[in-house]
Amino acid sequence: MSKTALVTGAASGLGLELSLLLAKDNYNLVLIDIDATNLENAKSEILKINDIEIISIVKNLCDPGVSEVIFNEIKGMPIDVLVNNAGFGLFGKFADTEWRREMDMLQLHVITSTHLTKLVLTGMLERNSGKILNVSSLAGFQPGPLMSIYYASKAYMLSFSQAISNELKGTGVTATVLCPGPTKTSFQEVVSGECSKNKITFNMACADKVAAYGYKAMIKGKEVAVPGIFNKFLSGLPRLLTRKRATSVVRKIQEKNREIPNVNQPVKA
Repeated sequence: MSKTALVTGAASGLGLELSLLLAKDNYNLVLIDIDATNLENAKSEILKINDIEIISIVKNLCDPGVSEVIFNEIKGMPIDVLVNNAGFGLFGKFADTEWRREMDMLQLHVITSTHLTKLVLTGMLERNSGKILNVSSLAGFQPGPLMSIYYASKAYMLSFSQAISNELKGTGVTATVLCPGPTKTSFQEVVSGECSKNKITFNMACADKVAAYGYKAMIKGKEVAVPGIFNKFLSGLPRLLTRKRATSVVRKIQEKNREIPNVNQPVKA
């Protein structure tokens, strides 16, 4: 019997790499992204090497109510795997950054992902089978000055995923949260924007390797997946230091890796 996976942010980066892994395991795919051109390119790339069915849906996942719109479009199609991957970052002091983009970020990272999970989870529980992979970040383990909303929203995704993972024990459904460190995707360019030069070169992982690590953890039903030994160490930093000290360390890292934008030139993402 054919299985279906739904992947958000599927046009590039981790979303595309995870989609390729799912296709290799013969999952039919529902691919969602705001970027119509790259989504079509991703669909073509996947179909070149896999004989599966793909539905591509172009949607802005920052729009209120979009999860229900998507769910209605696929007409109650049974989803065996849900990958909440779509996301973006914004760099700068909270007092100076653009509220519209921060509101979009919260809508995407928190509301859309959570609602989509609730809509899909009902069917999984009825079938006593299913897997959820939520993409959080290493940022989710501590507060992040200069990227305050991003860090906070990823902390939400980490906490939410761990909570429902506990609730789902014994149901046949599992929830895994992937928490990568810096990864070579378009995310870094979006975060840095036009006014903030990105200087991150250390501990930068390849998207295909991060995706493979997260995919393997999802298949095993692992609760939290942090790829990389150094990232595992960093994820435990708040337990080794006071929360205040860990926050100061993150601030220094942010200042070293990116130039703080001029307050009169808001970062675009």
